[in-house]
Amino acid sequence: MSGADGSEEITITRAQARFVSWVSEVLLDIVVLNLFVEYVHTIVIDSFAISVLTALLMKLAIDAVKGLEHRVASYFRSKQGLVWRALGLISVFFILFLSKFVILELVNIVFGDHVQLGHFIEIVAIILTMLVGSALLRLVFRQLGRHAAQGR
Repeated sequence: MSGADGSEEITITRAQARFVSWVSEVLLDIVVLNLFVEYVHTIVIDSFAISVLTALLMKLAIDAVKGLEHRVASYFRSKQGLVWRALGLISVFFILFLSKFVILELVNIVFGDHVQLGHFIEIVAIILTMLVGSALLRLVFRQLGRHAAQGR
């Protein structure tokens, strides 16, 4: 199908959108990891190939944590009362807090001495940078779609 300017209109399926999101986020994570390796002396990754594998592992782990956090939050949101709401907030906080240690240990188990992600503060900084970068990617993607829908 052609658009008003003669260009072809493209429809993106959910699977394609998920694929583009995953690829772009993993590439972003690779960049984030390697920038931290370059500028933070306590973070060491032996090679670029290992940084790619580390980014993939961290993406899988972060997605699993986000999925667990959303399921737990939904469970507590479905309950009535202040106590349930408080328990939900506490549960989500503990999931998000403890997940950093789980991710550190997972990376340590898989890569051993080939990857050192520093201490707690560094891993939190890495993960927050990855999450903020991912949110910015989604924001730009959505904005580009809105501009296209408005004919810009």
